[in-house]
Amino acid sequence: MAKAADIAIRPATRADVDAILALVRGLAEYEQLAHECEADAASLAGTLFGKHPAAEVLIAEADGEAAGFALFFHNYSTFLARPGLYLEDLFVWPRFRGLGIGKRLMVQLAQLALARGCGRFEWSVLDWNAPAIGFYRSLGAIGMDAWTVQRVSGEALRRLAGTPPDDGPPDGAP
Repeated sequence: MAKAADIAIRPATRADVDAILALVRGLAEYEQLAHECEADAASLAGTLFGKHPAAEVLIAEADGEAAGFALFFHNYSTFLARPGLYLEDLFVWPRFRGLGIGKRLMVQLAQLALARGCGRFEWSVLDWNAPAIGFYRSLGAIGMDAWTVQRVSGEALRRLAGTPPDDGPPDGAP
């Protein structure tokens, strides 16, 4: 088993897509949301490493093996008039937990946020995930209990946008 000294954090590359997909699926299982995970290698490659990347990924390696990841992107605070860093996902394989990988990923993200002039570093956590909440509190995070996440997706998103339901590809499309 790796020691803290054998752990490296680095930006992900297109060559990491399969490892990222495995980590995303591992996170989905942990969060009891595997039934909602639609990600595949092609969609990750396109959205993370295509012409207009939507997010960035840090990979944590232990002895050269992908042990965890952090997927993040920039948001913006109108009140601060500055960008922020939003952590979408943080996950470490269970066999690598306890080595400080999660903390090292969070520290690297905080350093990146400061280097990029961000006024905030924020994320969401499931309210039942006591170990994660405890971990985040140990880092100095404060819960934003007065705020609730709102989401529109799937058919509701299409209705809101005023577009027809998604019945598959248009006529003549592959």
